[in-house]
Amino acid sequence: MGSATTLDLKQALRQYFGYTSFRGPQEEIIRTLLSGKSTMVIMPTGAGKSLCYQLPALLMPGTALVISPLIALMKNQVDQMQAYDIPAVFLNSSLSKKEYEEVKRSCLRGEVKLLYVAPETLLTEHFQEFLHQLRVSFVAVDEAHCISEWGHDFRPEYRRIRHALREMPSVPIIALTATATPRVQRDILENLEILDAVVFRTSFNRPNLYYQITPKRSQQATLREIVQYIRSRPGHSGIVYCHSRRRVEEVASTLQANGIKALPYHAGMDSATRNRNQDAFLNEDVQVIVATIAFGMGIDKPDVRFVIHYDVPKSIENYYQETGRAGRDGLPSDCILYYDYNDIIKLDRFLKDKPASEREAIVFLLQEMAYFCETGQCRRKFLLQYFGESYDTDKCGNMCDNCRYPKKSFDGQHIARPILQVLKEIGRFPITPILDHVIGLSPEVAGKALPTFGALKGYAMEELKSYVTQLLIEKYIERDTNDYSIIRLTEQGEAFLRDPHPIPLYPPYDRTVASDDEAVIEDLVLHDELLLEKLKELRKKIAHERNVPPYVIFQEPTLIEMATQYPIRLEELERIPGVGPVKAQKFGKPFIELIQQYVEENGIERPIELIVPTQQKRQVDWAEIIQSTDMRVPLATIARRLNLSIEELIEKLEQIVFVAGVKLRLGYAVESMMDIDRIEEAFDYFYEAEDDDIEKAMRALRGEYTYEELRLLRLHFHLSVMG
Repeated sequence: MGSATTLDLKQALRQYFGYTSFRGPQEEIIRTLLSGKSTMVIMPTGAGKSLCYQLPALLMPGTALVISPLIALMKNQVDQMQAYDIPAVFLNSSLSKKEYEEVKRSCLRGEVKLLYVAPETLLTEHFQEFLHQLRVSFVAVDEAHCISEWGHDFRPEYRRIRHALREMPSVPIIALTATATPRVQRDILENLEILDAVVFRTSFNRPNLYYQITPKRSQQATLREIVQYIRSRPGHSGIVYCHSRRRVEEVASTLQANGIKALPYHAGMDSATRNRNQDAFLNEDVQVIVATIAFGMGIDKPDVRFVIHYDVPKSIENYYQETGRAGRDGLPSDCILYYDYNDIIKLDRFLKDKPASEREAIVFLLQEMAYFCETGQCRRKFLLQYFGESYDTDKCGNMCDNCRYPKKSFDGQHIARPILQVLKEIGRFPITPILDHVIGLSPEVAGKALPTFGALKGYAMEELKSYVTQLLIEKYIERDTNDYSIIRLTEQGEAFLRDPHPIPLYPPYDRTVASDDEAVIEDLVLHDELLLEKLKELRKKIAHERNVPPYVIFQEPTLIEMATQYPIRLEELERIPGVGPVKAQKFGKPFIELIQQYVEENGIERPIELIVPTQQKRQVDWAEIIQSTDMRVPLATIARRLNLSIEELIEKLEQIVFVAGVKLRLGYAVESMMDIDRIEEAFDYFYEAEDDDIEKAMRALRGEYTYEELRLLRLHFHLSVMG
């Protein structure tokens, strides 16, 4: 292999990898490692981190031990090395016992330069015995952010790596990651006990990526926008990220049904199918891969032109790493995130049973993600500041939506003052009751009657929630890390109350007219306000005739979809969320007649029709649920049979009732959970309420019902009043 001191590095680079020059600090990093010094490398995705340990491994005597978190990542990197005729292997559970032993023997014979293992393998007694016989040149810890509890992908086994290496002769360690805040960086260095390591940190800026946050509406509206966007970019490869396996399957099926070559990828699939789908994407047999975060780490496809997040990521690090898979060839690429604050709330609900220390870390990451989505400042500046890098917004070059379509700010001190005053009076408290108080719904907060009652009367709750988030961004208030719904005053907020001054706030999602630039996703298709009012009047008339609340006929989001999609046939109306075949037959005719007349009179050009594929598994689940409720099977038993949580089962019940319009028998389930007085109290509320929003119901009913109880009661109420 030659000596590191005599072999010219550029000659070695050409010989082994075919490159004529190094990128950025690669050469300096390699020389540092060759000199025997431990090193930490923080480089964005696509900047060439892997070469920083692959080339030294070829130039040093012995075998480099590479610790990597995923089998798919190891395989991908070993395949790349073997394509260069570089002796690289991995040891993991995908190998047979015979293959495993043969790899070990080849390592001990000195035939292997790079050995990839997972931390779980490293920690086994069997591997430790093998390690004592192996001549190790150095240790590379890839994806080193997994060490830190404050990182986005914490792996407990990573924190034990240093312990597993203690019995080895002293060798340099190189830790590598694409995403590390200063706090995570310190944690990595301390845990690996390499505080004297030479740290190389390149800019996190990816100037060719365009960042856009788009408000998420209904599932159907969001899918329609995604289909329109991808259709407008034929031949462009892209990734669509979703949180759940179920959503991945739904989105992939919808793209396929609408003529887009797409495949799913998630951890619930068998490895052969996952690998086949991944290869189809890499080989350009399909245009789009729809995936959970299980996809992408270490995938070297340079020409991904767009990354779409159907759901909000769990952290800025996740977002940065996933968007970093776009445009690795340096050409312009889009990063589009569909944002709904309720997604943040849902993610937070999963944390209730986590230990306090773990919850604090995850809540912090969620909080920063929400700030990023809500901010009115340059998104690139926000990202780089998050990773400890200063940035001049003039350099963004309109490569984020906030710079391309600047939001017009206004002096919001009149909004901030009453919210901050309430917090000064009562201390830490949940956001929603405070906003109920300042908009004039509740004269007391925490049992205190305050002069701030109604100070912001006329503002919508959702608008004020956006302003609260901006006050969080600007650090006038902060969240309680033990409960994400609770806020408290900061020193900066106290200072403002003592000495008021202008506070720039931005209206939520207020964009100027879009340009014709191809890199921008089409503007949102907004609903027709005049048609919506006509639909509401018709709904009110029908509800009055039937003596039921208007929302029992169709809920407002359903009317908004009608005023967006202009359905003029019953089969089109059935596909609107919240309608389904039963309600379409029962109430649909006057609505489609009204819409058809409106379309003709106003010369409306209707949007493309989204084809929604039939979900076979959903039909099977629905059939079993309908049959089981007819037989009065306890809901807990039904959930267990279908491998669902109670929350997931209730979601399916809502789909059956609200989407498909099927009449279920749920009285037995409700009556088994609570007494008749509580049921009647909830029914009285829903009958008088303007809408059936669960959050409003929880507040009006003083928190005496759980979230799941109220969702079930709402279903039971709808079924009861519809007869």
